[in-house]
Amino acid sequence: MASSSAITSPPTPLINKKDVGLSAFSSQASFSVQKFQKRVSKKIVSVMAPQQSERRPATTGSVKTGMTMTEKILARASEKPQLSPGENVWVNIDVLMTHDVCGPGVIGTFKKEFGENAKVWDREKVVIIPDHYIFTTDERANRNVDILRDFCNEQNIKYFYDIKDLSNFKANPDYKGVCHIALAQEGHCRPGEVLLGTDSHTCTAGAFGQFATGIGNTDAGFVFGTGKLLLKVPPTLRFVMDGDMPDYLLAKDLILQIIGEISVAGATYKSMEFVGTTVESLSMEERMTLCNMVVEAGGKNGVVPADSTTYKYLEDKTSVPYEPVYSDEQARFLSEYRFDISKLEPLVAKPHSPDKRALARECKDVKIDRVYIGSCTGGKTEDFMAAAKVFLASGTKVKVPTFLVPATQKVWMDVYALPVPGSGGKTCAQIFEEAGCDTPTSPSCGACLGGPRDTYARMNEPQVCVSTTNRNFPGRMGHKEGQIYLASPYTAAASALTGFVTDPREFLQ
Repeated sequence: MASSSAITSPPTPLINKKDVGLSAFSSQASFSVQKFQKRVSKKIVSVMAPQQSERRPATTGSVKTGMTMTEKILARASEKPQLSPGENVWVNIDVLMTHDVCGPGVIGTFKKEFGENAKVWDREKVVIIPDHYIFTTDERANRNVDILRDFCNEQNIKYFYDIKDLSNFKANPDYKGVCHIALAQEGHCRPGEVLLGTDSHTCTAGAFGQFATGIGNTDAGFVFGTGKLLLKVPPTLRFVMDGDMPDYLLAKDLILQIIGEISVAGATYKSMEFVGTTVESLSMEERMTLCNMVVEAGGKNGVVPADSTTYKYLEDKTSVPYEPVYSDEQARFLSEYRFDISKLEPLVAKPHSPDKRALARECKDVKIDRVYIGSCTGGKTEDFMAAAKVFLASGTKVKVPTFLVPATQKVWMDVYALPVPGSGGKTCAQIFEEAGCDTPTSPSCGACLGGPRDTYARMNEPQVCVSTTNRNFPGRMGHKEGQIYLASPYTAAASALTGFVTDPREFLQ
């Protein structure tokens, strides 16, 4: 499906090109390919994409090397004119997010290191979102939210999305739901900025053309006090996706394809930049799905260039000025992968790793016990619209319990309010009810991370589940012997209708 390109070190630059997927390397690529001669060492000392043009002197008279998007964002944030992969720099942070799982630890670190009466560096740049272990009777989980509330009152944090009434989430106007989707919906994701969060899937925000990555509690405690963090500049892998997107594919299929090709360690501490006509055609929610799982490949961050789609999404969400950046023509990429998306088929990731990619149709004999549609990668409005489309096309009822967990309060409202195209005015909720699914539940991370035993849809038994979540490690959704097949909402819905892992083309064609 893809071709990768890499250059050996000087003095004789060569490209070692190999096919690693279903399609050949694009004929339009401006790369020259030569075979390694015996006298050339096969050990790659440095890997980068070829210069598109010779480097020219900058106006200052010094030689200026082109930079990638990630390098440019970090250069601006560290007040440096130039950065290269491997450099360590102090970066000024635009937004720091924490939630109920990590927040108490961050607060504890902050108070220990800066003092009980210390103030955060900027009360308007800290975003605190309870979202993981919310709708539970677990006293320790509930206490975590209390700790966040006390801290936010003490610090006068502007963006604290509180929840007090657990019996009715709608009675909490400030409560949002899953942090990664709420950050976008509330206008905290902006091109060219640096956003950090105490959650590995903070990389989701890279869809907005910003540097977004997850950090630990200790680092976050330091940012609370200083607004800065020492970061190492990552090299960049570029993924060029072209071709018309088939109407049976979603962005989840694209990222599963990529992770399957480069493995769960293929992008370790690297930036993953997504470009191409297919990416340009994706909605913001689909771009968020694409960036959400870069950490499953070991990536430091994922990033999509901002464009008119980005700006339109942000129109009514933020008044904060922002300035997008783009990779230079002569930017150096560690390697480049090219995909013809028109040839891709629906995929799943088999237990117990996101890189165990397989065609959905090849897993048709896998009997399942349940389906889970939700989380930051599969619980957005468009994800539920996609699932409803499959149920509508089938006109039949699900064969296994099908759990629906909207990511945010806004998504929950959309599920009950927005008509599904081609349904004659029916909403997702109506279609789900007719298909025999569970009633859409309170918005949260739900069972994506397992959580306390009374978490809705948690796997408390060793079952087989098709899930739109982002990880399928042992114990991820609860029971350590559970079998999780990661899939798009299309594939998840199709599987719910048959009771087996199912290619959605059975219902969409």
